[in-house]
Amino acid sequence: MKTYLTYLSAILLLLSACAGSPPLKPDAVVRGDYSYLKAHLTWLIEQEMSEQDVEGLSIAVVDDQQVVWVQGFGYADQDNRIAATPETVYRTGSISKLFTDTLVMQLAEQGKLDIDQPLQTYLPNFAIKSRFPDAGPITPRNIMSHHSGLPGDRGNGMWTNNPAPFSQLVDRLKDEYAAYPPNRIWAYSNLGITLLGTMLERLTGEDFSPYANRQLLKPLGMTHAAFAPGIAGELTSKAYKNDQEKAEVALRDMPAGGLNANVLDLSRFIAMVLADGKANGRQILKPETLHEMLRQQNQDVALDVGNKTGLGWFLTSKPGIGDVAAHGGATLFHRSLLTVLPEHKLGVVVLANSPPTGDLIDKVTDKALKLAIAIKTGQPLPEDAETPEIETRGLTAQQQHTAAGQYATALGYIKLTADGDTLVTELNGKSLDLVGRDDGKFGIRYKLLGLIPIQPKQLAEVGVSIRHVDGHDLALVHWHGQTFVLGEKIQPVPIPAAMRSRLGEYEIVNLAEDEAMVPEKCALRERDGFLMLEYSIPAFDLNNLTLPIAPVSENAAVILGLGRGMQETVRLETINGQEFVAYSGYLLRKK
Repeated sequence: MKTYLTYLSAILLLLSACAGSPPLKPDAVVRGDYSYLKAHLTWLIEQEMSEQDVEGLSIAVVDDQQVVWVQGFGYADQDNRIAATPETVYRTGSISKLFTDTLVMQLAEQGKLDIDQPLQTYLPNFAIKSRFPDAGPITPRNIMSHHSGLPGDRGNGMWTNNPAPFSQLVDRLKDEYAAYPPNRIWAYSNLGITLLGTMLERLTGEDFSPYANRQLLKPLGMTHAAFAPGIAGELTSKAYKNDQEKAEVALRDMPAGGLNANVLDLSRFIAMVLADGKANGRQILKPETLHEMLRQQNQDVALDVGNKTGLGWFLTSKPGIGDVAAHGGATLFHRSLLTVLPEHKLGVVVLANSPPTGDLIDKVTDKALKLAIAIKTGQPLPEDAETPEIETRGLTAQQQHTAAGQYATALGYIKLTADGDTLVTELNGKSLDLVGRDDGKFGIRYKLLGLIPIQPKQLAEVGVSIRHVDGHDLALVHWHGQTFVLGEKIQPVPIPAAMRSRLGEYEIVNLAEDEAMVPEKCALRERDGFLMLEYSIPAFDLNNLTLPIAPVSENAAVILGLGRGMQETVRLETINGQEFVAYSGYLLRKK
């Protein structure tokens, strides 16, 4: 009878969820009965997919060694009306890094490498220039925790239908510079993980993809998963954006982002993590190895304000959830997020074939975890309370004085100027205000048509603060209990006459064939006392991205700011009497 009532309850909950409003919360939930979770998430996912223009999505919720719910929504192929299912294969993007890092740690367990030895020990042809004479070595450990100081990407040739072998990147780095000394700051690097893939090939004598399949994917039982530059096959999803089908081109940096998988495959990886490294009767990783990967590696890095990272894993603590280990992913159009709660032995993976216009994947994951914790532990279900409205007010003169100025950020150059009792700026063609909040942080307000101040819900949830850390005035973003370094306040640097003569528009002369991520409108400008590198990438909706740069020699400058992509080198070259700019593998000729 209990089984029948549980089944009947599940049907009623699912029916109510389809009615356009959230399902009725039961007065009590039987411990281990995930019926309400399925009903509520079904309603939430369908609502958010409609609002955020997502064509297809699949989700799996894992309780220890059991998948307690798995479901597909929308379409894997809209034109042919092929539904997204649990078996639908997506591009997982940077979730791939967890697998590459796991392969590295397996070799460490076997005594074939020491993750604290220089990368050059295992990859002898690796070399990169450095401006930091006292810096320590680049090691597999600081690469896996994104503290190697390597550039974030080598953009040219990264996204193309016919990518060159990723192993060729090693030889192309010899004339490039490290952005930071190792362990200076967290700076995410696809390039670093790709070098680890090259290291794995050299140490094992095998190509990366078949080795990963034999050593990790097959032992986990990931029957539809594979590393590949592109995506193809009967079960694979197409890609979409703004309700239009798009071409998901191949990726050169396969170890960093080339895993294709479905949510059932990734559930098996989650189950291995929750079982202390064991899967299908085999120890994939030793418990102590897994614990080291989940241990915070950067607690002594002052500039990593609010950011905690393990080996491959991003670590955080979320209200109502607790300690979380996760990794997300993004290709040109696919999006993903894999999350585990080691303490509760729970996990969630969400894969989508379209970039949401908002926070769909985070919202669904957080709700799934909150409900799963309550159901597994027998606690009351969490309330579906609306996020309290955050009151905003005008800024004081002191607040304006503290925050006004010029910033180099991950979003480009930002200049904050006092205007009445606010600070105003323009970002990617949109006018924004900074206003006061009762919690002491700055709030962000959008100006419709550049005139009418409004505060969309997502902006209202974001707070900004300015903090002096280790000699830098950092702009910090606070969102859902997490803190991120957005950028830093900067001061103009004198521009040598030789560099000022290089101002003008440029065109790329060595673009990889069929390159999908093509920088356009490239230029060197002078603005607000800074030398600026400007470009647009329409494929990512980046218009007129402006990066302030500072000269470090007669023929080189670095991108100002802190974090991913910052402090990377822009070289000025003259070849056969023509002026060029070299950056991220691109060679740009002055028009």
